[in-house]
Amino acid sequence: MLTLTLLASLALPVREITVRAEGPVRTLAAALALAHPGDTVTVLAGTYPTSNATIRTPGLLLRGIGWPVLDGGGVHEILVIAADDVTVTGFRFRGAGISMTRDQAAVRVAEVAGCRILGNRLERNFFGIYLQRARSCRVTGNVIHGTGGAESQNGNGIHLWNATDVVVDSNVVEGHRDGIYLEFARRVTATGNRSTANRRYGLHFMFSDSCNYRDNRFVANGAGVAVMYSRAVTLTANLFADASGPSAYGLLLKEIRDSRVTGNRFLRNTVGLYTEGASRNHFLRNEFRDNGWGVRLLASSDENRFEGNDFVGNSFDVTTNGRSNSNLLSANRWDRYAGYDLDHDGTGDVPFRPVRRFALLVEQHEAAILLLRSPFADLLDLAESIFPVLTPETLVDQRPVAQGSR
Repeated sequence: MLTLTLLASLALPVREITVRAEGPVRTLAAALALAHPGDTVTVLAGTYPTSNATIRTPGLLLRGIGWPVLDGGGVHEILVIAADDVTVTGFRFRGAGISMTRDQAAVRVAEVAGCRILGNRLERNFFGIYLQRARSCRVTGNVIHGTGGAESQNGNGIHLWNATDVVVDSNVVEGHRDGIYLEFARRVTATGNRSTANRRYGLHFMFSDSCNYRDNRFVANGAGVAVMYSRAVTLTANLFADASGPSAYGLLLKEIRDSRVTGNRFLRNTVGLYTEGASRNHFLRNEFRDNGWGVRLLASSDENRFEGNDFVGNSFDVTTNGRSNSNLLSANRWDRYAGYDLDHDGTGDVPFRPVRRFALLVEQHEAAILLLRSPFADLLDLAESIFPVLTPETLVDQRPVAQGSR
């Protein structure tokens, strides 16, 4: 058996292969065919028609100098990574082809580990960066612009399918169908991304457990952010803003369990937070400001805790579609709370019922929203506050924050 020293002496030296328009190596495909493990392929400035170029050499560094353009011509995929520990940085990817049968991407990472997609620009591609069965990869600092057209003409900006231990951070995604999409992913961390003006969701994930989303901005996306069929999810210090369509929400939680939503801001959405079948989640120190509905807490959601949240300027702070309730409201600040605090401990001495009678009327008859600012709405709410008959008896904050205490 060869010793490690002998094996090291037989190893090929690390080389740099340069691609230039007028050089001996003029295409990326030609350079990849020459590469050995650990080599660097440097592509100089210029435009290079590129179709299905595939990296099969592990440990390769593929770097662009002067923002070279890899152009798919609107027909095929551009780059496929099929080897471990590959780094791709400094490129402009343009024109991955639209297909109704295949998820064609500018960069596809296929069944590998340890890859890094760093600091690239992606423009007018069907899908942007697509990771399938990938492990321990990083997608960082990329700027991704879709076509901005109809959903059928756009895939997702960053798409993860069956991926594990992936970090997605500091990317800008605009004009795609979904900005960031995850399905059957585990232990994904998304930090510091900006996902705006996407046709459907800024973030959309399903069947993806133990994921962490922190300090991201999801602004002006068609339907907001959707989180479905997952558990042990953490959403911290994110911004959900300006999802203002008729069926839009800052954040939809559907069939979510054992998760934490902490320190987020929900601003100017049709619905700030919408929960359906959500159970045993903790909503702590979030801000719900200037939304149509702050929280729509469907009767199918149970054993959730809302503590220390701020509700300011919403048309309806909390609504529900049933009278039964097993959710806890405690120590929240409500701008409509008018109770007193005689012992000056910062906690109101009178419980607060956040569900308005008029909100229940709107739940049953949407057209009634036209009467929102009318004396009729105020009269209904006043009557319900004096003689609560229709609003849930247990959906009450027993320890509301007194005005001026926080």
